[in-house]
This record gives sequence, structure tokens and C-alpha cells, in this order.
Amino acid sequence: MNTSDPIADFLTRIRNAVAAGHTTVDIPSSKMKEAMAQILLREGYIRSVSTVGEAPKAMLRLTLKYGPDNEPVITGLKRISKPGLRQYVNAENLPRVLNGLGIALLTTSRGIVTDFEARKSHLGGEVLCHIW
Repeated sequence: MNTSDPIADFLTRIRNAVAAGHTTVDIPSSKMKEAMAQILLREGYIRSVSTVGEAPKAMLRLTLKYGPDNEPVITGLKRISKPGLRQYVNAENLPRVLNGLGIALLTTSRGIVTDFEARKSHLGGEVLCHIW
């Protein structure tokens, strides 16, 4: 299935899986989605990432993370830059998500990074999404 916004599809699949209480979610794989999943893993929002299947039909399998009382670690996901309206920021205007409790994912000249990494490297770019 072709989607006009694969990043919104990535976020929506995670949002729906968390709302349904699933432990894993399968998402069609791409380099950008793999980079975003690795950041979610590194930041502690998901438990693991693996690739299932071969190249043309490869899927990313994300294992979601829940707290001791089965509350999800990911409480919100929001797409910021959309295909019809791209949102760019410079290094001085990087967003803070919930005063630093969440992360913003940006695509920069050095790849996909969090708002914290972009601030540290003094980079600007396109704000993909907020995750908290």
C-alpha cells in the first residue's frame, strides 16, 4: 500500500499499537524509519527493534515498552512537519517537548537526530515529530 506520508503512518501504527496494548508492532521498513526506531530505542521509548523479511517486503518489528502497572512509556506522538507544510527551525529555535520530558526528531545534514543532539551540535533542520 502506498502512503503519501510514511512517517505519519509510522507514528500512527505505534500510536494504535500502544492504545490497543500490543507488545509488538510491524511497520514497513525504510532507512528513515529504521533511523527513527533506533533513536526511540536509544532514548528508552521502546524495548527492541528487529528487521523481519527480505529487502522489498522487509518489516520493522518494534517491541513496545510498558511500565510496572502496564502503562505505556510512549504517551504521545505528534507529526509536526507534513508533506503540505514543512516546518524548519534553525539551531536557535529548536523546540522543547514538555520542557525536556519528551523529544523532537529532526532531520538535519547529519541525519536524523533528537532536539538535544541538534542543540549540542548547533544544527537546525526539519522537525519531523514530537514524542513524549
